[in-house]
Amino acid sequence: MIRVAAGILAATVIATSCASAGTAHTSLGLRPVLTGLDSPLYVAAAPGQKNALYVVEQIGDIKVAVNGKLRARRFLDIRSQVTAGGEQGLLSVAFHPKYAKNHKFYVDYTDTNGDTRVVEYRSVGYVAVKRLRQLLFVKQPYANHNGGQLQFGPDGRLYVGMGDGGSGGDPQNNAQNLSSRLGKLLSIDVNARKPAVQIAGYGLRNPWRFMFDKPTGDLYIADVGQNAWEEVDYTPRVSPGLENYGWRVYEGTSRYTPGQEPNSIGHLVMPVTTYSHSDGCSITGGYVYHGSAVPALQGRYIYGDYCSGKVWTLQIENGKAVGVRQEAINVKSLSSFGLDATGELYAVSLAGTVYRVTG
Repeated sequence: MIRVAAGILAATVIATSCASAGTAHTSLGLRPVLTGLDSPLYVAAAPGQKNALYVVEQIGDIKVAVNGKLRARRFLDIRSQVTAGGEQGLLSVAFHPKYAKNHKFYVDYTDTNGDTRVVEYRSVGYVAVKRLRQLLFVKQPYANHNGGQLQFGPDGRLYVGMGDGGSGGDPQNNAQNLSSRLGKLLSIDVNARKPAVQIAGYGLRNPWRFMFDKPTGDLYIADVGQNAWEEVDYTPRVSPGLENYGWRVYEGTSRYTPGQEPNSIGHLVMPVTTYSHSDGCSITGGYVYHGSAVPALQGRYIYGDYCSGKVWTLQIENGKAVGVRQEAINVKSLSSFGLDATGELYAVSLAGTVYRVTG
């Protein structure tokens, strides 16, 4: 990816025999591991901590489970600084690749004015102790489409998913406008004394979870659609230039805005797979699985839908999605997937439960 400088969501689990997209589904299961949470949105592991799992709650705090048991003391509590509800709140956390030594981590949240902030903190043990600096501030024109995912890329930079600013249909054309940070995939060199924000991709509506596959460095983005189509975008680590993922010119592979052409800077990237709103209404992206507990998922990317709870997996071969299949699990209010320190897979329900995906 070429970068350009930028100036500027009790859980019910239902095992079903689901129809698949040309390939029979595997037998997956869900085992509750954490319950009674307050609108959990994300789970993550910190480098150097083998038995800890961090849970982001939308209200503005992060809890940590050690050896499967939630600690009484919160890891981070910024509830007084966060507007939560709908698509707003504390949206994700990312740990520095050298967290075991520097104890730095990063959060993305909507502040009391509803604007996006990405902030760097330092921890001691299982408690955040110091706010270090703000890395990003983006004014939000509406309350929805805040994106919010943070991930470190294979280049060591922190990547930030930004929605198009909200309302409906991207009325200000933010996603195609390279002068705006809305509707973008941004990157930040957190190791720099004065980090600059760069655009790594654009043409996004509301990227609700993206990930970099560790073995390959390839990028997967789940981008929430408008009225008809949900999509998964894929970009290999080595790509020909700045990626334009198409919104608001396209929704999925279909034309959305008549008469508008994509921004000509960079190159247009169409989704590798889509599904219609007959199967759901809001995609939730996951991870490429490289754990050992579920061999049938090895090397497959998992994603699902917040509204229907349906879950699918796919593989990428020669830049194309193959073997797309619906899996035999269903997660009510699916807000996220996550990985623990050993690479095992979890599913998060906004209704308050974190599940481990089993074979």
